[in-house]
Amino acid sequence: MADDQQSLSPKSQPRLRIVHVLRQPLGGLFRHVCDLAEGQRALGHEVGVICCEAEGAVASQMMKVLEGNASLGIHFIRISRLPGISDIWTLTYISKLMSRLAPDIVHGHGAKGGAYARLLSSSRGLRRIYTPHGGSLHFSPDTFQGWAYLSLERFLMRRSHGILFESRFGQATFETKVAKLNVPHAVVHNGVAQSEFDLVSPFADASDLVFIGELRELKGIGTLLEALRFIGRHISLRIVGSGPDRDAFEALALEMPHHVRVAFLGAMPARKAFALGRIVVMPSHAESLPYIALEAIAAGRPLIATRVGGVAEIYGDHAEGLIPAGDPVALRTAIKAVLDDPVATEARAKALREHVRRHFSTLQMVQRVDAFYAQVLSSRPAPQSNKHRRSKAPLVSSQGE
Repeated sequence: MADDQQSLSPKSQPRLRIVHVLRQPLGGLFRHVCDLAEGQRALGHEVGVICCEAEGAVASQMMKVLEGNASLGIHFIRISRLPGISDIWTLTYISKLMSRLAPDIVHGHGAKGGAYARLLSSSRGLRRIYTPHGGSLHFSPDTFQGWAYLSLERFLMRRSHGILFESRFGQATFETKVAKLNVPHAVVHNGVAQSEFDLVSPFADASDLVFIGELRELKGIGTLLEALRFIGRHISLRIVGSGPDRDAFEALALEMPHHVRVAFLGAMPARKAFALGRIVVMPSHAESLPYIALEAIAAGRPLIATRVGGVAEIYGDHAEGLIPAGDPVALRTAIKAVLDDPVATEARAKALREHVRRHFSTLQMVQRVDAFYAQVLSSRPAPQSNKHRRSKAPLVSSQGE
């Protein structure tokens, strides 16, 4: 969001020390943290990050940029995906690290990051903020695992000084599955930078469709392949991304009929991937407020998406084009309609792009998060002065072996 920084000027008071906690630096959650860190640095705040080490070229490159915005350091630590006994040791390590960093705000992202952030002591005036990013909210309360995660969310809400949601859908889901909110809360939509509205044109050899995202069942790739199986025409699909279910999807692709060509390309920056296909398809079964949709729309690429999570909030008055999740027939029909009418498709993409330009920017996102921090800090006794306990933090640290 470098092009937006000229609109963000350092504030005279207060300059905050902010630490973001997340598990895996991956996908939209990591992008969100990177954008916040850059914007918060531009506002004059000091920022630190605690997370696992980055994996893959794309995440590693984003981490290098993040280093320049994290004056309190990037602190790598092993964090297991599932709850376990190791979480006790990890929380102890983070607690000691917090004593040294002395932040005013700890902002936990996702289920694990949010749990660690809210289990920390607030005895030094620390304020604990949480953004779910989907996370535990994807689980059903009718399963034991879902019941356990949502019960933990209910307990941790009592330790939250504030909760931020990326979408109205996320807030409604929280209140349905967890509890009515009795702490300060707000909806702050994700945003994209002005530079991301530069148009991306497809390459001459672009495939008909391109999917960009994490390769797991939740993203609807199986539904997409099923939709193409009986599409009745020659069609090509490029799948961009990495994830735990890649082998299963590659096996499905090998069983596709001869008129369907599928290629797996691995992870790469979204704007590079947009040029690989004429139509971006996002057949997700669940989402929060997906960056890939915002990025594709901003780049002027036609998008076929499902009505899940906060996607309808992105589309606004244009949401009639969204399709139901998990429905290969509806998806197949939408793909054929888009490919068969390029003029109408281009007109819809243009109108949606202007809507996103007006309502979804990183500048708005950073300013609204900053205003929420101020609300949380003013609603309770002010934190103790940090001047006597602040020390220079290393740029990058690791917990070691």
